[in-house]
Amino acid sequence: MPRLPVVRFVRYRSVTEGEREGGMTNSARYQMWRILEGTAGRWGRLINGALGVLILVNVTAEIIATVPGIDEAYHAQFFLFEIISVGIFSLEYLARLWVCVDDPRDRFHHPIKGRLRYMATPMAIVDLVAVLPLLLGVIAAVDLRFLRLARLLKLLRYSSALDLLFHAIRSERRTLTTAGVVMLVLLVTLSSIVYLIERDVQPAAFGSIPAAMWWGVVTLTTVGYGDVVPQTALGKLVGALTTMLGFGMFALPAGILASAFAQEVKRRDFVITWTMVAKVPLFAQLNAARIADIVDLLKPRIAVPGERLVRKDDLADAMYFILSGEVEVELPKGAVRLKAGDFFGEIALIARRRRTATVRAVSSCQFLELDASVFAHMLAEHPELQGTVNDVAKQRLAELEASDEKTEG
Repeated sequence: MPRLPVVRFVRYRSVTEGEREGGMTNSARYQMWRILEGTAGRWGRLINGALGVLILVNVTAEIIATVPGIDEAYHAQFFLFEIISVGIFSLEYLARLWVCVDDPRDRFHHPIKGRLRYMATPMAIVDLVAVLPLLLGVIAAVDLRFLRLARLLKLLRYSSALDLLFHAIRSERRTLTTAGVVMLVLLVTLSSIVYLIERDVQPAAFGSIPAAMWWGVVTLTTVGYGDVVPQTALGKLVGALTTMLGFGMFALPAGILASAFAQEVKRRDFVITWTMVAKVPLFAQLNAARIADIVDLLKPRIAVPGERLVRKDDLADAMYFILSGEVEVELPKGAVRLKAGDFFGEIALIARRRRTATVRAVSSCQFLELDASVFAHMLAEHPELQGTVNDVAKQRLAELEASDEKTEG
């Protein structure tokens, strides 16, 4: 059974009746916060997508401008684009500074102290650095164009993959620090040994421990530039040992990061699936451990556009959770579309009856399937769940029968 997600409780400010009546949660500032955080539906996705594209174009333009001749030929165009970009990034920074007091986290709620705390957050500093090169260049006549490449860090806010990598690094920071200390000890130790062996033979290359550390870094990382190599037999022996140690030690951080990243992806997918299962009325009253048991029973399934997933009047034998894509449910009163996060077919788990509608995939879809027989087997293994499920099942069947009678009438 997969591990339960680690739940971190964050204190949220309760909304008073006065604030609710005054429409605090519907204010322009709060709506702007939702848009900038990408939680405001279409507008949030559109604006965050546009900002992400602008960041990529900025970094690409800065890279192209380093090609000899291009910057001289198109300097005016590059400068105009920089002014427009800085203007947009400045508006974004000021907007985020304005709306941060509506962040659910208490630490930002104070109109002055909250904004000061927000300005000290890593992403706010990145946003500020994104506009500094042009402003400081105008004020102090200093060439800080290289700082424009720091705008790439802004993608951390818009890319879930980069966010996962950041969390993976943070979760393994102690392990990575330990590995770093071990590698530093090896580097200093082996460089000192080869310095003692080779300093008289090659004083230019191994005349000091810092000079020998260049050889140590190149050898431990197994890069092997060949510009500095031991000449004595003992030095070559130490070099061979250093290379073999490098294979394991310098590959260690990569392995740690790969494992941590895979765990973060697995944890995210598990939390998403767990949340989807918990939304089903049939399972809403179950505790976290039992919902996790159900998650463990789910099987992945893929459908192509136009594929029929469920046919009306067929015997119901499974329910489905939509991970991606859209499906269309053909009902007597018209078609209804379901998308990622929705589910259908839950009646199959509580009653062996015929399907009431046909469901087809509108686009390429990914599902999680819960087989009715597997679910029944789980209930048999956990009799204490039977009562809860039966109570909800009776209610759901009563609602369905009432709906059918209304449709026929």
